[in-house]
Amino acid sequence: MIQRLLHFLDSSPVNFLAVKNIVFELEKAGYRRIDPSFPLGKLKSGDKLFVTKNDSSVYAFEIGKKPLADSGFHMICAHCDSPTFRIKPNAEITCEGGIVKLNTEVYGGPIMSTWFDRPLTLAGRVIVRSEDALAPQTMLIHVKRPLLQISNLAIHFNRQVNDGVKLSKQKDMLPILGIINSELEKGNLLMNVILEELNKTAEVKREDVLDFDIYLADATPSCTFGVHDEFISSGRLDDLSMCYAGVEALLTSGKSDVTKVLAIFDNEETGSQTKQGAGSPFLASMLKRIAFSQSGNEEAFLQAVERAFMISADNAHAWHPNYSEKFDPTNHPVMGGGPVIKFNAAQKYASDAVSAAVFAEICRLAEVPCQRFVNHSDVAGGSTLGNILASSIPLRGVDMGNAILAMHSCRETGSVADHCYCVKAFTKFLGMS
Repeated sequence: MIQRLLHFLDSSPVNFLAVKNIVFELEKAGYRRIDPSFPLGKLKSGDKLFVTKNDSSVYAFEIGKKPLADSGFHMICAHCDSPTFRIKPNAEITCEGGIVKLNTEVYGGPIMSTWFDRPLTLAGRVIVRSEDALAPQTMLIHVKRPLLQISNLAIHFNRQVNDGVKLSKQKDMLPILGIINSELEKGNLLMNVILEELNKTAEVKREDVLDFDIYLADATPSCTFGVHDEFISSGRLDDLSMCYAGVEALLTSGKSDVTKVLAIFDNEETGSQTKQGAGSPFLASMLKRIAFSQSGNEEAFLQAVERAFMISADNAHAWHPNYSEKFDPTNHPVMGGGPVIKFNAAQKYASDAVSAAVFAEICRLAEVPCQRFVNHSDVAGGSTLGNILASSIPLRGVDMGNAILAMHSCRETGSVADHCYCVKAFTKFLGMS
């Protein structure tokens, strides 16, 4: 199970590739892709279908044995985006000695210092001209070798570096791409890399490349570490580990009376207010269309929502042995202690006493330990997609995740045991009637 997770993490450096890999797993398991611009047709018990949005979110459905009005939805929701750096248009900056660096902008809220002095690469999507101007072709790229680096300033020029340094997003976070060898390479180094990757699968001309969404990613493979290999070290554990736990549970949970839903959103790290984010009405419209295909009226959808339960799966903060003062004095989950239910009095999380009790009981039935997280009252916490989704679909639900260290670092730390616990809990939930 952990080797499958590590493989998924390494092959999913950006949201687009994560969705591609999830789609591969779904199709292998017999799920069929649907086009939301066409009618769904009549759905029956056991039907498996999925739909994508923007190449960066994916929604899978398995129709239950019972009518929706009598059973509702069992939903697992997560997000596939992570903090990183986006390559800007006209990105190349040629410096003294022919050194080329790339102009970037921050995506989400990364711990910027963790991106220094490590091998980085590029991944994302490239938009290529087609015969239909309104439907250009999308091609995905992942440069599978160390390609760039953001280098620190030597301590000799910054004696205060270990006392804390304020970093400029525009000045300090620009990665070095290479040195131009000829006048022909000037201004073309990045495009040459893009074309080299694209032409591994199809012949693409320079003039046919219209635009791109390309991001930086850590080039170092994920791994386990610790005396007993009990920890996971990888970028994007937040939140790809939850995505993959949801996929594994969906594909192994067996037939159920209840309609199962796996919703993997994009853009959680920037507020979810996009057509592919949790703030979009897209998922609600798909659930409504599924209900209509069964019953022909809206009443079945409204009843199904009232019977539904949502698990919003987004990782939690593990107690840090070096910074215990940052954590609540009586609630600090540890790595290896099982899934974490997240609470917030300001309603940044969807959990309440009822939904927390439901999830804790699911964990008990799955023979999985369960923990609780509340922020230190003097420390502002983040939010996630659960409450955003619940504001558009009035779902009963819980916010939870596995406890990890260094959230939003270029490389985060999680627990092998917790991932296995989470898959067991999700599988139990999706298999329940």
